Amino acid sequence: MLAKTFLFSLLLASSGFVLGADVSNYDIVVYGGTSGGITAGIQAARMGKKVVIIEPTKFLGGLTTGGLGATDIGNKAAIGGISQEFYQRIFKHYSDPAQWKTQTREAYFAKKQHGGGAGSEDTMWTFEPHVATKVYDDMIAEAKVPVVYGERLDLKKGVVKEGAQITEIIMESGKRFHAKMFIDATYEGDLMAKAGVSYRVGREANAEFNETINGIQTSHAKSHQFIKNIDPYVKPGDPKSGVLPAIQTDGPGVEFAGDKRIQAYNYRMCTTDMPENRLEWPKPKNYDPLLFELALRNAEAGDARIQWNPVWMPNNKTDTNNNFAISSDFIGMNYDYPDADYATRDRI
Repeated sequence: MLAKTFLFSLLLASSGFVLGADVSNYDIVVYGGTSGGITAGIQAARMGKKVVIIEPTKFLGGLTTGGLGATDIGNKAAIGGISQEFYQRIFKHYSDPAQWKTQTREAYFAKKQHGGGAGSEDTMWTFEPHVATKVYDDMIAEAKVPVVYGERLDLKKGVVKEGAQITEIIMESGKRFHAKMFIDATYEGDLMAKAGVSYRVGREANAEFNETINGIQTSHAKSHQFIKNIDPYVKPGDPKSGVLPAIQTDGPGVEFAGDKRIQAYNYRMCTTDMPENRLEWPKPKNYDPLLFELALRNAEAGDARIQWNPVWMPNNKTDTNNNFAISSDFIGMNYDYPDADYATRDRI
């Protein structure tokens, strides 16, 4: 997620003008169909409010339906409300033997490296992406929350305010949504940013708030580190040939200082060991072996660690995350994302 520091912002607005035919009027507009956005929409509907969720893509659920089926969970007793309802519905779904297509429920929970707990509670914390989608679709339908797909905020003129209050937002298509309250539930926070809410991108220096684990950290770094020396040059041993893609020649910067770098993005991959359920891994049209040269050299240097971390989901699938020195995250290539236009974000 982006390193913008913000909270969900509820911005009250007034309705001091006549609505045109192209304007939809609501009590609450939720921009972003992430898990937070879905939760906000359902709760608003349960409170009797006229609400709509606007999802810029054609997919609802954000990370939850996009492959992150291994819930990072600490104290399960701390999970309540609509979040708990979601995990209870996941439990109910997988309590049906018919939903286990390639293995039994008992075999799954007996398997090592699963992330689902003991399976004896009324909640379940791991799931296949399509199951998360079904649960959310059911919850949205039951609450009668309308969802508008494929509408993105106009980044140049998309926020209309009266004083400090948002009255209306405008999409790239020209559609307008008027409401008494707006909730930005996106990962990027564009609505709040364009409304003038202050934010920052990157890490604060340790000294700024008298803390110890902010800022640039190299001397204490433990995870995702190289354990072998790797030649960084395009032509090994030849500095004049330039460096491999994504290698920064100016170093990380001053220890504990702040910077504008953000956490690397990566894919969460739903993989399987069932041949009959596999899809092909197609070779991209713009495939460039040089982009993977660093990973190859790392393996050739003797780093035998498995560079990905699969956590088992039901039905012999995984939520596979990145791991160790070089993996499914492309470090350094997303720094422009937070404040970029849509075309630049698509390229990243």
